[in-house]
Amino acid sequence: MTPVDTSERPVVLVWEVTQACALACDHCRASARPQRHPSELSTAEGKQLLTDAAAFGDGQLVVLSGGDPLARPDTVELVEHGTDCGLRMTVTPSGTASLTPTAIEALADAGVAQFAVSIDGATPTTHDEFRGEAGSFERTLRAARAIRELGVPLQVNTTVCADTVEALPAIRDLVAELGVALWSVFFLVPVGRGRALDPVSPARAEEVMAWLDGVARSEAFGVKTTEAPMYRRVRAQRGGDSAPQRRAGVTAGDGFAFVSHTGAVYPSGFLPSSAGNVRERSVVDSYRNSELFQRLRDTEALTGKCGACSFRTVCGGSRSRAYATTGEPMASDPLCPHVPDGYDGPLPDRQATADD
Repeated sequence: MTPVDTSERPVVLVWEVTQACALACDHCRASARPQRHPSELSTAEGKQLLTDAAAFGDGQLVVLSGGDPLARPDTVELVEHGTDCGLRMTVTPSGTASLTPTAIEALADAGVAQFAVSIDGATPTTHDEFRGEAGSFERTLRAARAIRELGVPLQVNTTVCADTVEALPAIRDLVAELGVALWSVFFLVPVGRGRALDPVSPARAEEVMAWLDGVARSEAFGVKTTEAPMYRRVRAQRGGDSAPQRRAGVTAGDGFAFVSHTGAVYPSGFLPSSAGNVRERSVVDSYRNSELFQRLRDTEALTGKCGACSFRTVCGGSRSRAYATTGEPMASDPLCPHVPDGYDGPLPDRQATADD
């Protein structure tokens, strides 16, 4: 990852191009539905968003997400426009019938820099049950292999919750077999349909992150976590590549921004507090100058044990999970079990309960 000044530009800008999707995934943040929303950004508005995003600087990473981006008929056109603007365009298609070799090749020809697919089970039964549609697992694997044959880098996303955690070693093996560039492991945030799922306990999350550190050291592919910045603290404590005084990743609003299907600008799709709308205000202006984003980038504004933690500048906790569980984005992340030396203040409710 090339270092960037996250007060000026995000490392990752996600645009949820649509909430339409044929799947009904258990964890879906968007609670996706089959039909497109009538107030989605139009093709012209989407192109303007991408043109504006280029003002962040050369090579800005933009992820076209959903729902299913392939539910829009103009996704290839949007990728081509973004590429022409100097953006690094990534697409995260769902494992539906729309994910065909023809669609993959068209996106590659349009200049897509990377694909990301989701694998949440190591077998057709477990993955398809989680994703809500039979055949999703096999379609996803076929697509992954087609992407690799085209020579386009591939990322695999995996959700960690009580239902999937035991499958992680087998999914790791599958990720290695596919020859991916990066495994992104997402720790559940209770929003959308994900409210009905059970997260792992803080102690179990710590064990998984230590295990992921070992995977990162031994495998050819990279490993990153999503909504679990404490992974950087775990790596630092285990002698990894982070240190308490060096920032090594992103959190909601600090290196990360999200544009909804209707143009609202959020710090993250899992932190749906708006800092404006791209129909009225440039995404660059919202990211750099809104009060919400500036507050999220101020680690001195963190409260509770996150505010007292010596790792707050390298971790900072999941602001999305804090918001989802307390309504306050600067509160402590309840997934992290670490208690700073000398801290005797309140602990998040979930941490105060017995481990699973």
